[in-house]
This record gives sequence, structure tokens and C-alpha cells, in this order.
Amino acid sequence: MALSVLMIIAGVFAIASPFWAGIAVTRLVGWLLLFSGGLHFVYAFRGGGVTAVLWEILLAVVYAVAGIYLLANTAVGLATLTFVIAFYLFAEAFLEFAASYMMRHEKGSGWLLFDGIVTLVLAVLIWSTFPASKVWAIGTLVGVSMLFSGISRLMMTSAVRRIAA
Repeated sequence: MALSVLMIIAGVFAIASPFWAGIAVTRLVGWLLLFSGGLHFVYAFRGGGVTAVLWEILLAVVYAVAGIYLLANTAVGLATLTFVIAFYLFAEAFLEFAASYMMRHEKGSGWLLFDGIVTLVLAVLIWSTFPASKVWAIGTLVGVSMLFSGISRLMMTSAVRRIAA
């Protein structure tokens, strides 16, 4: 229950200050890429052939360089992540439309169409205001996600407690 409340509070803070939340997410992604680079480097020496080792080392360098770049240029990294999210949402919207069309005779398939429309609107909203959207997009999306994750976990925990009592 405490974790749920913390997630709700963190989500509200991220929504209230989306730029700083976006910066935090960008730094987190940078550190994850750097860590992944280190793991790829260690994995390179697992006993494969020379070609496999070289490819893993090259992959480790790419991950590490991307992580260092994001950490050193957080504002540019935030803009890049915002652009990637907009592109991802655009692609997801069209996949939702395709799934909706393929399942059009099934009950509830209208929700897939609705999801596709909302996702497309988000993509267009982010893309049409880019690069200004870098200030709010990542932080707001992460904040809303944390808020609703916290609420859903709080509701689940409350339901389990009621059942157990």
C-alpha cells in the first residue's frame, strides 16, 4: 500500500513538473544504456569465436557511447526521446487500427479503434509541437503512467485486504 501511495505522489510530481521528470527519465535511460554496455562487454568474453567477441565489444561500445552522450547532453537526449516516443505512438496507432480492422467482427473491437485514435492524437500532439513538446511530453506521459499504476495497485491492495478480512 505504501508503494502505491509513493507511486501516486511521484506521478503527481511528474505531471506537475514534466520537464524535470523528463530530465530524470533521460538520465535514467542514459545510465541504463551505460550499464547495458558494461554487461555486453562482460558477455563478449563468454567463450564465443573471435567474430562474436568483436561484435559484442562493438555493441558494448555503442551502448556505452549512447549512454554517455545522453548523460552529457541531457536536453538533446530529452528531445531525442520525445521524438522517438512520438514516432513509436504513431506506429502503435496504425497497428491498433490494423488490429481493430482485423477483429472488427469481434465484440469489443471498437476499443482497439478507440485506443488507436487516442494514440494517434497523442502522436500528432507531440509531433506537431516538436521541439517544444520535449518540455512536457516525456514527463507528463511517465507521470500519468505512474499515477494510474499507483492508483490501480492501491485499488488491488485494498481489494485483497477486504477479501482477506
